[in-house]
Amino acid sequence: MKTQRLLIALTVTNLGLLIFLLLSHVGPAPASSVAPVVRGRALEIVDDQGRVRASITVQPAEVFQPTGKKYPETVILRLIDPYGRPEVKIGASEQGAGLSLVGDNDATHVILEADGTESSLKLTNKDGQQHLVKP
Repeated sequence: MKTQRLLIALTVTNLGLLIFLLLSHVGPAPASSVAPVVRGRALEIVDDQGRVRASITVQPAEVFQPTGKKYPETVILRLIDPYGRPEVKIGASEQGAGLSLVGDNDATHVILEADGTESSLKLTNKDGQQHLVKP
C-alpha cells in the first residue's frame, strides 16, 4: 500500500513539473536568445517557389584555363531576378572589388570596378554602345 501511495505521489509531482515547464516556455523567445552571428560557407535566400533570389558565396582561388590567369578567392553577393538572372553582383577579393548592375537583358549593364591601382566605370546600352570612364 505504501508503494502505491509513493508511486501516485511521484506521478502527481511529475505531472505538476511537466505542466510548469510547458507553461514557462509558452510565448515568443526573448530577443536575448537570438544568436549574434550566423556562420556558414554560403547563404541563399529563396522565394515562395524555392528559387534562389539572393546568395552570398565564397569562390575559391582558381586558374582560368584558356588564359592561365589566376583569380584570387572572391566573395560574391548576387541578387537574382525570378528567371534566375543575377541582376546585381558585388564581388570583393584581395585585388579589389566590383559592382555590376544588369538591365532587362544582359547587353544593358553598368560595371563599377576597382582593380589593383586602377578604377573604372563602364556603361553599356542594349545596342552595344559603351562609355568608359577612367580617372
